[in-house]
This record gives sequence, structure tokens and C-alpha cells, in this order.
Amino acid sequence: MAEKIKIIYECQNCGAQFPKWSGRCLECGQWGTLKEEMKDDKKISDSIIKKISSSEIVNLAEIEESKTIRLESKISEIDRVLGGGLIPGSVVLLSGEPGVGKSTILAQLSDNLIKNNNQLSEVLYVSGEESAAQVKLRLERLKCNLNNFKFIGETNLEKIISSAIQMKPAMLIVDSIQTIYSALVLGEAGGISQIRTVAVKFMELAKRYNIPVFLIGHITKDGQVAGPKSLEHIVDVVLYLENDGRGGHCVLRSVKNRFGSVNEIGVLEMTGRGFVEVKNPSSSFLEGNWSLSFPGSVFSCVVEGHRPFLINIQALVSHTVFGYPQRKTSGFDLNRLQVLAAVISKKQKLNLTSQDIILNIVGGFKTNDPALDLAVSMAIISSFLNRELGGKKAVLGELGLGGEIRPVAYLDMRIKEIEKMGFDAVILGEPVNLSDKKRLLENFKKIKFIFVKNLSEAIKILGDKIKK
Repeated sequence: MAEKIKIIYECQNCGAQFPKWSGRCLECGQWGTLKEEMKDDKKISDSIIKKISSSEIVNLAEIEESKTIRLESKISEIDRVLGGGLIPGSVVLLSGEPGVGKSTILAQLSDNLIKNNNQLSEVLYVSGEESAAQVKLRLERLKCNLNNFKFIGETNLEKIISSAIQMKPAMLIVDSIQTIYSALVLGEAGGISQIRTVAVKFMELAKRYNIPVFLIGHITKDGQVAGPKSLEHIVDVVLYLENDGRGGHCVLRSVKNRFGSVNEIGVLEMTGRGFVEVKNPSSSFLEGNWSLSFPGSVFSCVVEGHRPFLINIQALVSHTVFGYPQRKTSGFDLNRLQVLAAVISKKQKLNLTSQDIILNIVGGFKTNDPALDLAVSMAIISSFLNRELGGKKAVLGELGLGGEIRPVAYLDMRIKEIEKMGFDAVILGEPVNLSDKKRLLENFKKIKFIFVKNLSEAIKILGDKIKK
């Protein structure tokens, strides 16, 4: 076996490798991210390969079917995002902005898991950022049972793995993965090689000893998990904890889950004693203002996973005083807003090229549901014409480039939530099949349906016809 050590340059952002150094990574375009790495070039001849013993081949048809065990914390908002509960031996990566409550939610989750599952005993809490006294203060504030937690203030991977094997905890929490380093890998903690090695070793620990492992990860300026993208491929579950920027309710999202759906979200409210479940998310996002009506305010319903949320969309259209017209959004895709503004200007002869458009989804909720197209368009036109929609009406519909209104998915689920929140009318696209229209009228007799085929018919609801 011939061994040759050579020097390469590896990007700390995307993991791309280059034979020569350059100031800019040619793959991801980031500046100053190439760092020198040493690589062993090992060549294995065919004769050596023949001497290596082969791996055992498993016949999948002969494997006995086993029932998956899920550990429930009885916090339904978190259990739903995890796919119904925590799987033993799984590795979960939790990421979020600084101060959003990552350590808090894991402390509550682990404490509830032990309380509601007799087979679980102790949690091993590893922190490279906080002292034992700081962790104790948090657990006491959250009313957690301190006897269920053991603490290690260590950043060396080998020592942490050795302690975990010796203790065999019911759960392992690492806060955070960017502070852990392996003595067997060159580079400082937080580097691309270190993060990848640490994640793989914790994955091996979880699978071999059936220990659930929670890894807390930092995020970059653009909101992604810090470290190589391969980190998300190594772990079993990737969760994001988001808040509305004001410390109120938080949304727990699953962007990867090998054991459940990635479309589920959990809504939690931050209090002085930790997170509390939000039983009625629609009323939370509306913040008690659902009965108010003014120009630019429109209500609609989005679906995240299998949960409908009633939201309030507010638009402000004002004349541009200087320079180019501005387009600002909060909770809605800016590129989609540009498309909708172009459709309104082209098909309805409304001159928005000299108007600033500011769009906000009340409550800090973020979504890209296409069912909001018609609601956003009507909010913009309502503000532009200074005419309110009036009444307790909700708007549903996807807007095409030709100004046509298309049907939306999960329509029955959305209308049921709208009816539950006290609305009496829904503006939506004309169903393609007459049977679907008949079914809606029969199942929701308390709701008045206003069917529209295009944006022009929807605008007429605001009042008189627009002068063209």
C-alpha cells in the first residue's frame, strides 16, 4: 500500500476541495473560506482488495417486522414535529437564532420524556458554552427535576464519548456541536472537518448504544445551519426553532425527518417558565384583531403540514416619493410579491410602478403557501383604492399570470378553520367540477361562498368597477 500525504485547500462553507489556494471559492462564491488541509492519498491494489473479507449480505425479505417504539413527551406540539415521538437511537439537530430558546426547549423536552417514560432514567447534558451553575439555574427556572440530569463541561469528543459509554444515559444533549473538537482531526473546533467528524461519531454512539442524541447547532447570517451541508445529511432529524422577533410565540419546523413528515410544525409560546403549547394557533397569529377591517387588511388561511392557520395579511400602498418604488415584505416571499404586483399592473391597468408596496403577515408568521395569492392581491388593491373588503370575509385562491384564479389544496380543511373562527363568507376560485361546488355548499351551510373566475371579478367585490 503506497501512502502519500498531499496538501489541498478545502472550503469551510461548502466543503469543495481545490489543489491551489484562491481568495474566492469557485463553488459557493464565498471569499476567504479556503483553508489548508492535509490528505492521505492511499492507493489499494487489486491483490489487497481480494484479501479483504467481504461484508455480510442481508436478505431483507427474511427480516422479522418489528414495531417502532416512540417515546412521547406529552408536549403534543413537539411530538407532532418529531413524527409522533422520539425514536431511540436517533440523532436530532436543533438549530435557531441566538437566544431563541434552543437550550430551554431541549431541557423541557428531556425532562418530560423521563417523566412520561419509565424506561428512561437520566439525561447527560454536555455544554462547551455554559458552566454547571448556569445550566442548573435554567433547569430550576423551568421546574425540571435536577436528579434526572447529569452535566459534563467538556469540549473534547473522545472524553465525551467515553463518559457516555460508561454512563449509558437515556438521552444525550450536546450544546453546541460547534464547540466540540476531536483530537484525531486537525483544525480548530467549528471547522468543516471537525463538525463532520463530531457528527459521525455521535451518530455511531447513538446507533450502537441506542441513545437518542440532541445536537444544538448555530446558524449563519442567511439562516442556514453553520457548517457543511453534509451535516444535515448525517443526522436523522433537522429541526429549526423560529420566533416572531419579539419573543412571543415560536414555531418549531422539521426540514428533515427520517421517521415522519417534514411538513409538520409546532407552535409554542415563550413564558417566564419556558415554552407553553399554543392550543389555538389561529387566534394567536390574529392577535385578537380579526374583527378589525380597514383598507389593505385581508384574512386568509394557510396549511402547514396537516394544520390550518388563519392569518391576517396587511398591505400598505403609498406613492413613491424618491427613486425606485420599494417592495418590502414580512413573512411573505418577496419574489412572489413582485410577480403579483406585475400581474395586477398588467391585467387590471393599475399603475403600481410609482407605488411603494409594504406587505406584512400579522403575528410574525412565515409562509410561502400559494393559496395566499388572491388574498395578497386584494390587500394590495384594497390599500391602493382605499376601499376595505368589509364584513367577516376570508380570501383563498392561487393567482395565475393571466389573472385567473386557481383552486387550492386542502380546501375543506381551510374552510372548516375559517368557519370555526367565526367568519361568514369566503371568496375563492370557481371549482373545476360542479360536484366539488355542490359538496362545498352542502357541507358548509353556515358559510357564504363567493366564487370568482379571475382577478377582475374579485376586485368588483371591493366596490364600484375600476375606471380603465
